[in-house]
Order: sequence, then structure tokens, then C-alpha cells
Amino acid sequence: MTTYSARPIGAAVLKELRDTDDAGRRPVPLTDEEGGSPLRCCLRRSEPGERLCLVSYAPLRRWAARTGAEPGPYDETGPVFVHADACAGPATDALPFANAHRTVRRYAATGRILGGRLVGPSSGTPSASGETFTEAFTEAFADPEVALVHVRAVEYGCFLYEVRRG
Repeated sequence: MTTYSARPIGAAVLKELRDTDDAGRRPVPLTDEEGGSPLRCCLRRSEPGERLCLVSYAPLRRWAARTGAEPGPYDETGPVFVHADACAGPATDALPFANAHRTVRRYAATGRILGGRLVGPSSGTPSASGETFTEAFTEAFADPEVALVHVRAVEYGCFLYEVRRG
């Protein structure tokens, strides 16, 4: 059985985002009084009292700059929470943020979108279409045209993490 790994935002990119985000703004650190914010640096929810930044992030733009792809209209910039200071990254390789319905979006090496799937929580409950995360990733990477997938929140469409071929 193939397993798929969630990729946090890389340390070098996080350093840049903490200085100036992808919308050209300087982030303003805040204290998360309640906790529960989805952190893209360590792929877990924040704890009450942690110092965070809400930054604009353009995952396809950054990927395209490394690969020469041209995402065109799929070059989205959206808000993501990260620790205000460097952190150790993920403490586990468990699939993060899998406790709710999510969208798995597939992208070609050219940067264009190839489709997506609604998936159900990892509690074993499939989505309305009957798919789980593993099934959605397996289907996506069975297509040789798929270069990477993004997992996104359904309610806001926010980028959560990226998955690539092993």
C-alpha cells in the first residue's frame, strides 16, 4: 500500500513569509488566545497562547518559480497561519487536518488544474462521493499528468498542505 505524506511549508519559504508575505505585506505577530488555528509550518493546530502570524501564501506561484510551470489563473494567494518564529516542523507523519471534509485538487506540471475531489474525514467516513484521502491520492497519482495535489479546507478554500509523488 502506498502512503502519502503531507508537506508543510518549507523552512526557507517560512523565513521569507515571516519577513514579507506573498502579498508584499510585513506580517504582524499575534497571540492565539483560544488555540485551534491550523498551522502550515508544523501541520498541527495551535495551542492557546502561541505566537502566530497570518500571512498570504501563493503555493502554486512558488512551486512554478522552481519548476518553470505557468499556473496562470490558478495562481491563488490565500491566508495561512504559521508560527511567528521558527518551529521544529511536524512531530508526526500522520495525515493532518483530516477530521473534516476536504478538497483534494490535482495540478499538472504545467500549473493548470486537473480536477479535484471532495473527501471525508479520516475517521473512516467517506465523502458524499464515497472517497477517502487514500483513495483520492491514489486516483490522483495514477494519472501520470498529475504533478502534485493540494489539500484545502472546504469551508474557506484555504491551502492546508501539498502532497507529491513519493
